[in-house]
Amino acid sequence: MVILAVDYGDTRTGIAVCDKTETLASPVCVITEKYQPHLIEKIKAIVIERKAEQIAVGYPLNMDGSAGERAQKCADFAKALQEATGVETVCRDERCTTLYASTLLSQADVWGKKRKAVIDAVAAVEILQQYLDYRRNTNGK
Repeated sequence: MVILAVDYGDTRTGIAVCDKTETLASPVCVITEKYQPHLIEKIKAIVIERKAEQIAVGYPLNMDGSAGERAQKCADFAKALQEATGVETVCRDERCTTLYASTLLSQADVWGKKRKAVIDAVAAVEILQQYLDYRRNTNGK
């Protein structure tokens, strides 16, 4: 199944996608859009283009596992995205994905504006890869 991952942000939103075999998560783009209805339309176009059958939205839990204001904002966004696209949308724990993305980019010697332009897509890849690993380990449940 083709799954699209979304690392939702107030200004920048990272997008990643996997292949039909759910083997490899790859970055697609970073969308710079603050107005949520426009952002949803841009993501909807990618869902259609990539023929995504499911969307995984990052859900930023606190380190103690509790859901804060930002997590609720992401859950509301996921619901709006599902309504707009008609594609099943799931929320996935994204704790430390941006930190992981930052570490990867540091190791690759990516800094400054280049880093800012791609970090959200790299975080979306990590959200998706963790979700793919989960699905593989639970037989897709």
